[in-house]
Amino acid sequence: MASAFSHAVAALGIGACFYRPVTPKRVWMAGVACSVMPDLDVIGFRFGIRYGDFWGHRGFTHSLLFAALLATAIAFIGFWRGLPSIGRVPLWSYLSLAAASHGFLDAMTDGGLGVAFFSPFDDHRYFLPWTPIRVSPIGLGRFFSPRGLEVLQSELLWIWLPAAVLAIAAWVVRRPASSKLTPP
Repeated sequence: MASAFSHAVAALGIGACFYRPVTPKRVWMAGVACSVMPDLDVIGFRFGIRYGDFWGHRGFTHSLLFAALLATAIAFIGFWRGLPSIGRVPLWSYLSLAAASHGFLDAMTDGGLGVAFFSPFDDHRYFLPWTPIRVSPIGLGRFFSPRGLEVLQSELLWIWLPAAVLAIAAWVVRRPASSKLTPP
């Protein structure tokens, strides 16, 4: 899995595509929450749920259906009145993409059993064809180790840098037309 830090960075990078100055910060915090919630499945280890089970790590909670359901729940519970700065469809889209990004980042790691993207309809676990991200150790204590530093270096290159490029690109595209024109 990628680290929780990097899942949050990915959510904020995606959020740059939906950014409006008047959008409350709690929207971006909800996106961050959606991006890290799939890893709550690690709690199952304490209850005897095996890694490869339906409820195991990278199982149903990493699926595209779970991302859509989570986004729906957060949008209705957290923003039931709606927001004038971001419509319901863009809000749901952002939260869904933030949640789904979790599985895609995990499928780009070099370890684990893959991701059950299509669960519950297909429990096969998939990796993307390209897996440049070092898999993060499970547990905070093991993350702050030489191995954790190696993971962080990998994530800086393959998650943080692309998220920054996405945010900058979104900012450039969003700039008002008058500021894009420069005098001769």
